[in-house]
Amino acid sequence: MVAWCLYDWANSAFPAIVQTFVFSTYFTSAVAADPQVGTAMWGQASSIAALAIAILGPAFGAIADQGGPRKPWLLALTLVSVVATAALWFVRPNPADAVFALVAMAIATLGFELGTTFYNAMLPDIVPPERLGRLSGWGWGVGYAGGLVCLLLALFLFVLPDPSPFGLDRKLAEHVRIVSPLAALWFAVFAVPLLLWVPDRPRLGIGAAVAVRRGLADLVGTLAQLRRHANVARFLLAKMIYVDGLNTLFTFGGIYAAGTFGLSLQEVLLFGILLNVTAGVGAIGFAWVDDWIGAKPTILISLVAIILLGSGLLLVDGKLWFYVLALTVGIFLGPAQAASRSFMARVAPPEQRTEFFGLYAFAGKATAFVGPALVGWATYAFDSQRLGMATIIPFLAVGLLILLTVREVRAQA
Repeated sequence: MVAWCLYDWANSAFPAIVQTFVFSTYFTSAVAADPQVGTAMWGQASSIAALAIAILGPAFGAIADQGGPRKPWLLALTLVSVVATAALWFVRPNPADAVFALVAMAIATLGFELGTTFYNAMLPDIVPPERLGRLSGWGWGVGYAGGLVCLLLALFLFVLPDPSPFGLDRKLAEHVRIVSPLAALWFAVFAVPLLLWVPDRPRLGIGAAVAVRRGLADLVGTLAQLRRHANVARFLLAKMIYVDGLNTLFTFGGIYAAGTFGLSLQEVLLFGILLNVTAGVGAIGFAWVDDWIGAKPTILISLVAIILLGSGLLLVDGKLWFYVLALTVGIFLGPAQAASRSFMARVAPPEQRTEFFGLYAFAGKATAFVGPALVGWATYAFDSQRLGMATIIPFLAVGLLILLTVREVRAQA
């Protein structure tokens, strides 16, 4: 269990450093021509990556279910993300580097998200059903802790010291650019325990070409008969919509903090550190709640809280109120995602688990290009980050309403 959770610790450095708090802020404030254009460009690149993940996720999962072991896929996709993340070091504070930055970020996101499909599918093989909620929540909590520690290293080792260590040139923003290779190294090192020690399924003796053919055929069959799993289908639809809102909130959180509330890069990093603390506490604390009252109530409680607090963030002025509301939102971010994962682990057919987690990834990305695109377009069209971020609330509300129609499937002790 510890080795499995450490992968969450490992890969959380990427969203914390690259997607949310450091590189995204650096891109919009120093690389792009101006913050509004940078927000729009970041949104479009995130949308393209999400669309590719939506297309590839179910196919990869179906193929893996035919081919046996999951860890070779996880290793390959982890390496893709690690290499692309490290390549962000070459992005100078110059608009000429914007396209390279967005391509590398999109490739890193692709490896990160597709790898998570295989990682999530391993969850039910590690613990009995009555403990799925706890392990999923612990994994998310450990992940937030990993993001927190990596952010602390980035802040105190590279961003704050002046003069910068190791001869890093602050005029070329090397003290900021170096945090991407740090995140890549972090991901690579702490992924090793899972790859070495967590048991994997045996090989099935099926060649790669046969596995691809059978996997894609099974995927088509599953999609055609998904109405036989109507309850799961409704859950996936709800998750598709509310996770689009959550992911967009993550993607633009640091950008919104810097652009609307005037947080400096150092303050954004501090905010990221504090947010990881509250999110980790929430994920671990609600892990028992998930096993106690069920995944669905846990998700509903979290979504209602995020909608109310997020609406407040659109209205307040001043850094104090921003910190108070945003850090309180953090308490409910982890439970919403961890309980979604445990719900899927409970209802997925064991023989098609990776395929269904591929559909789970699809549900997380099928419309994920819509959220970032709307934020980017609305921000650019109205020249207002507040109006851009306001487009997130309807995703959370619609997903919540659909989730109300889903029947809870409780694990039997």
